[in-house]
Amino acid sequence: MIDESQALPAPVAAGVYNLYTGVELGDEAAAAVPTAAALGLEPPRFCAACGRRMIVQVRPTGWWAKCSRHGAVDSIDLDARR
Repeated sequence: MIDESQALPAPVAAGVYNLYTGVELGDEAAAAVPTAAALGLEPPRFCAACGRRMIVQVRPTGWWAKCSRHGAVDSIDLDARR
């Protein structure tokens, strides 16, 4: 059973769309991830659930991203789940 408190928020959870390109994961183009993203230096730019472009704010201590349909996620919250 999955503990709901440990589940990732919809914008960055395992979804149908690539977080960095917005392309559906079934497409061959979805396999191409920018180098900075592969190194963990780039925040997600697209919602994994719907593929919409998110509002992203990068700050010295991390980032936050907001999908208009699925809410917001903060990198500090994700670090606490590790």
